[in-house]
Amino acid sequence: MPRILLINDTDKPIGDLRAALVEAGHEVLDEVAGIAALLKAVETHLPDVVILDVDSPSRDTLEQLAMLHRHAPRPVVMFSANGDEQLIRAAVGAGVAAYVVDGLSPARLRPIIQVALARFEQQAHLRQQLEGVQQQLQDRKTIEQAKGLLMEKRGMSEREAYAALRQQAMRQNLKLADVARRILSMADLLG
Repeated sequence: MPRILLINDTDKPIGDLRAALVEAGHEVLDEVAGIAALLKAVETHLPDVVILDVDSPSRDTLEQLAMLHRHAPRPVVMFSANGDEQLIRAAVGAGVAAYVVDGLSPARLRPIIQVALARFEQQAHLRQQLEGVQQQLQDRKTIEQAKGLLMEKRGMSEREAYAALRQQAMRQNLKLADVARRILSMADLLG
């Protein structure tokens, strides 16, 4: 069962939500009063899921959620009384995995948390893939720059420059992009 961190950003008591989570078998960590302590609480308690109870998410709330999403990403479930479409979009954009309007029934709690976890895992996988593709593109650009430098400075053809990079990578047991980065760094150093 996921460990849950509760954030109460309303005037109403959160006891019913806590009781429903405990009854469903979840470990509920210390409740945090107010959104300002969110990032610190997540870093301290390392929850699996963050559940936020708000009347209506404020700009500060959305900023704190976006910061959490950047620095310590976790699945976030938000219970809110406000069903405004733009607000929902802003919350999802800030990293909220599930936005639930008006009401909480204990029977719905488990599937809501499961959806938030599944959506979070899917987004994490997509982010990982995107980072990999971005790194490949950056590596390709670096290799092309190094080839261009070798072609310019040593009068090599493109094929010869690539072969020289490749041979150096094999000799040093490095990736082609690492050799290219070294060549570009050395060229910057030598001016």
